This record gives sequence, C-alpha cells and structure tokens, in this order.
Amino acid sequence: MSRSVYVMGAGAHPWGKWPDKPQLQLAIEATNAALADAALSWSDVQGLVAASSRFEGGMGWGLHANELAQAVAEQGMACVNVGGACAAGAIAIQTAYAMIASGQCDVVCAMGAERMPKGFIPRPPGSLDDVTDSDYLRWVTMGATNPSYWAIEANRRKHEVGTTDETLAQAAVLMRSNAAGNQLARFRKPTTVEEVLASPMVTDPLHLLQICPVSDGAAAVILGSEAFAKRAGNAMVEVAGVSAATGSFGDPGRRIPTVSSTVRAGVTNTSEVANAVNRAFEMAGVGPRDIDLLEMADNSAWHILAWPEQFGFYEHGKGDWMLRNSHLAIDGQLPINPSGGFLSFGEATTAQAVLQVCELTWQLRGQAAGHQVPDARIGMSAVLGLGANGGSVILKR
Repeated sequence: MSRSVYVMGAGAHPWGKWPDKPQLQLAIEATNAALADAALSWSDVQGLVAASSRFEGGMGWGLHANELAQAVAEQGMACVNVGGACAAGAIAIQTAYAMIASGQCDVVCAMGAERMPKGFIPRPPGSLDDVTDSDYLRWVTMGATNPSYWAIEANRRKHEVGTTDETLAQAAVLMRSNAAGNQLARFRKPTTVEEVLASPMVTDPLHLLQICPVSDGAAAVILGSEAFAKRAGNAMVEVAGVSAATGSFGDPGRRIPTVSSTVRAGVTNTSEVANAVNRAFEMAGVGPRDIDLLEMADNSAWHILAWPEQFGFYEHGKGDWMLRNSHLAIDGQLPINPSGGFLSFGEATTAQAVLQVCELTWQLRGQAAGHQVPDARIGMSAVLGLGANGGSVILKR
C-alpha cells in the first residue's frame, strides 16, 4: 500500500539572466531555500532527483543530481537524473513522489536549474544532419522556430472560434498583471493591449510580448512522508495527484518539432498534457470544478485561451469569454497562472515545472504575497515537454 506524500519545503532562485552565476550555483541556492523552508539540512535528505538540462552542467552527461550532491552533500544518498525537456521537472517530482510513496525514502528533494542560451532555442550542438531526425527536418524544410508552431495554433483558433488579436493580447496583459506582485518573476511591469500589439511581430499573429522568452532560473521542492512532514511545522500540503504521460496517436496539434502528422477524430489537441491532467484528476479523486487555481505552461498567449478548454474546465471556444470577463484573474472563477506564468518569467526549461509546484505550495499555504488566490485549497499544474511529454501535479491542503 502506498504512503501519502507531502510538500515539506519549496524554494526558488529569481528568474532572469544571470551571466555571473553558473547553473550549479542557481541549483544550490534554490535547494538550500527549499531545505530551509522544510526546516531540514542536507543530512536529512535520502534522495535527490534532478530534471536534467541539455544546455549546461551535469558533467556533460545530464548528471545534475550527482553534480549537486558532490558540491554540497556527499553522503551516499540516491541520485536520480530524469529527462523530459520542459516537462522534466514534473517527471522529477513524480519520481521523488514514487520513492516516498513506495517506502524507500522519507525525504526526497526534486529540483531543476537552467541557464538558457540567448534567443530561439536552437538544435543541440553537434547534432547530425539526419533525415530521420524530425528536429533536423523542421529546420531545413521550414526553418520553423518554436513560436512558429504556437502561431499555427493561434491562427487555427482565430479561424475556428473567432479569437481576435485584441483577445490574444489580453492574455499577455493578464500574465503581466499577475506578475506585478511576484518578486520571483523576471518581467513585472504591467502592460496594455496597445503595447502588446505594438511590440514586434515574431510570427503572425504572435507579437514579442505574446511569446515566452528564455531565462535562467532554479527551483526545488522537498517531499516527505506524513510523519516527516508533520515535523516541519508548515501547513500540510499533500501531493494528491501526480502524473507523467505521452501523446495519443492522431493528435491534431502542431507538435514541435514534427513537420507533419496523422490526425484522427476525437483525439485531444496536446494530448500528452491532457492525458497527464486526466490521470492526475483520477489519482486525486477530483475534477475540474474542484480546482482553485491552475499553473500551466503558457509558452504563448494562445495557450492561456486553449489549454483549459482541452483539460475540460469549460467548452471549446469559451476561453475568450472567460478572459474578457475576468474569470481567469487571480480573484476569478479559475485563476490561471497567478504567478505570472511563462510569459512573465521566461522559460528556464527543466526548472519550470518545479517552479509551478513551488507556486502551488505557496498559494495553498497562503504565502503568495502580492498575488494570492483567495482561500485556495486545491491547485493543479500542467506542463508540456519536447518528445510528447506531459506532466501534471495536484496539491491539496
């Protein structure tokens, strides 16, 4: 029989560009903050799970947990390194959860730290020009950066449900408004619809302020068994549901980095995330109406409008109305990204999903000063990663 698992501590380094701090230093600061929040030291940690980066660190082999352990706490603890691209943080948390639920460990840290290269995310250095590699094909056949895929979806939405450029801009405005009160966010200055639409066009219809930039950042959570969590003294926040999933055949979404796909009727767009969300709902014994806030990967303004529909929070096309009528605001019916989301933080790939769970923890404890959702008791995360990786975590107070 599996044991209940709780979030004992959460910590993060502010998002931004930190040229003078190596990725390892960002990881140390975030994990130390999480340990302090849990009233623990490294000697209490029995396992360390890292979301592995392809950009920096990890001894060139993705061994980010081992690298961190050798820097701060060589004590024989289990080190696990997981992939999953932008969903790696959620997979790290699921792995840490399993280590505790199974009884193997009582205290496990899950972390992600990233320093991103400037500009659009490129092909991995040294990649072969291989015609069986979808990432190679998308560059030589389309020259398509990641925002090009999001623009395809945004244009499809404009065609199908009549989404306007102004509504897409309002999504970005909401995220910046939420971030104004979050000291961890990189972009905290409020903006307007007019300013969003006046920003440079990146890929029609998405302007610069409607796509997430790349950032440096790090986040960590300390998970523990019920007995250990009670000792920490924080409000008891349970990991009620946690899931990693992949996509379903026939997904109609434009999946990075593919150049074509087979579409089948009845398959949900971005099925890898929808599958993870549905499994997390089932595990937690809750549904969309029970969720008090959703922290989700808003790589673009389109995601804010479309993803909650795909997860069953409301019907297809209603996202525009929900946004225009303030139902997605911090004090609304379904607060979306009260943290400010990817549009306000910028994406530090492997750290992002861990940060989402930190934010949920602070919200459920009532510690999200400046952007607190009133009376939040159940929060959900949702994240997408390259390779049709999806992840979702549900926390319950």
